[in-house]
Amino acid sequence: MSALRNVGRVHQKSTAFFLCDIQEKFRTHIFQYPSVVATAQKMIAAHKILDIPLIVTEQNPKALGATANELDLSQAKINIPKTKFSMFVPEVEKELKGIKSVVLFGIESHVCVLQTALDLLENNYDVHVLADGVSSMNSFEIEHALNRVKSAGGYVTTSESILFQLMGDSKHEKFRSISSLVKETKDATAGNKLFIKSNI
Repeated sequence: MSALRNVGRVHQKSTAFFLCDIQEKFRTHIFQYPSVVATAQKMIAAHKILDIPLIVTEQNPKALGATANELDLSQAKINIPKTKFSMFVPEVEKELKGIKSVVLFGIESHVCVLQTALDLLENNYDVHVLADGVSSMNSFEIEHALNRVKSAGGYVTTSESILFQLMGDSKHEKFRSISSLVKETKDATAGNKLFIKSNI
């Protein structure tokens, strides 16, 4: 029998969520910042429901401020400052025991998000970048960054798709809770203009 092809499936027990540098000083500069925050809020709620580790970084917070105050990081596994653009720093790497897949969202798509994705891919993690959860100051950068992720072997998907992939079955014990979360956030999802700039 031939080996199964790696199609990038995600599994609840071997997945981590990476929240990349969604900081206050970016608020007035990032294309569709409210959509990035809304998607992050959805994923944070899901991390609590599904008990998936949340890894958070802040790029040079003395200059760029803390993570957006709407985002509840109280149950994050780690929340650290960094100067490296990539989130794949030693402190984060130590927290990835047993992790095979990373779901990545935040800013900027063509800098910290992309470099994080490339580092993770190079270290044999599956990477799933949320097209409805990443952005940049210049909107044209988003599509190029997502295409670069795909060309390197990563996956570009959406928050809702990932959540249902993580459950895999309507018999999942958290199905009702995740379905309720999707319904509660449907207006924000429908109004997310980042889809306009993504080439999935």
